[in-house]
Amino acid sequence: MERVLIVGAGLTGSLCAALLRKEASRPLHLSVWEQAGDSGGRMTTAHSPHDRRCTVDLGAQYITCTPYYAKIHQSFYDELLAHGILKPLTSPIEGMVLKDGDSNFVAPQGVSSIIKHYLQESGAEVYFRHCVTQINLRNDKWEVSWEAGSPEQFDFVFLTMPVPQILQLQGDIKNLISECQRQELELVSYSSRYALGLFYEPGSKIDVPWAGQYITSNPCIRFISIDNKKRNIELPDIGPSLVIHTTVPFGMKYLEHSTEDVQELIFRQLENILPDLPKPVGTICQKWRYSQVTKAAANCPGQMTLHQKPFLVCGGDGFTQSNFDGCITSALCVLEALKNHV
Repeated sequence: MERVLIVGAGLTGSLCAALLRKEASRPLHLSVWEQAGDSGGRMTTAHSPHDRRCTVDLGAQYITCTPYYAKIHQSFYDELLAHGILKPLTSPIEGMVLKDGDSNFVAPQGVSSIIKHYLQESGAEVYFRHCVTQINLRNDKWEVSWEAGSPEQFDFVFLTMPVPQILQLQGDIKNLISECQRQELELVSYSSRYALGLFYEPGSKIDVPWAGQYITSNPCIRFISIDNKKRNIELPDIGPSLVIHTTVPFGMKYLEHSTEDVQELIFRQLENILPDLPKPVGTICQKWRYSQVTKAAANCPGQMTLHQKPFLVCGGDGFTQSNFDGCITSALCVLEALKNHV
């Protein structure tokens, strides 16, 4: 049985795995390697250290579907809505820009539940804390090395991590990327920011009229969400949770600082906005070095094929756009590029 490796357990990688399982004309052995300790990528949901039912979305907060994508990606939305993984966003988000025909959705169990659904559908073997370091060509197969284990060989490899991490890979892949492709990849750029998640004891009150708010007058904080309220889940035995996203200029300025120092800076600014917040019982500070794509790869919409036989392709929002539909588009393009091989 041919072996397929998908690097990255975010939205593009998990959807590639699910689509490949569904569309492949013959059985394949699917593996997903993820450098983090859980799936989700930039759609990560974190849990309170005291109660796993208390969660915050540290990346994407909600999904906006335009009329155009509602048509061409209808089956994806219908599936997630039918499974209860998505539901319409009905909670008030102050400062949200509403455009005619757009629909907004939240994930009641946290946005990473979308990724977990696709990984389950795929039947893939998922390995966490597998940080890929080298890709070499060995006897018409890809030998993939990772930081803490022995190399493994695969017939097909999909790279879905941020583009700068693809360019950092060592081994034969460095010479297989053409000069033209390398130039295009080096032009892909990302914004950076931090996210701070706060967890509270059951019964704690956060007395504001909104579930989320865009902040326009603070140099540090861009968005605040009471995450359980955003999802319309307010239960007496589960404490509320709060997530704060910083501005991009703040994220860029403090990108190389420690998360402990950055967390303290965010707390100071948060006190100016919400001075009556209770004391949290748990915190998590996430650095998003590669937050959202500000410039995608040109001339290769959806994917870039680096090698034909054996097949090596890269995809993700670096080849489309940083949203749900951008990742769907990329996964579909990767699958289309692979069809001649499987």
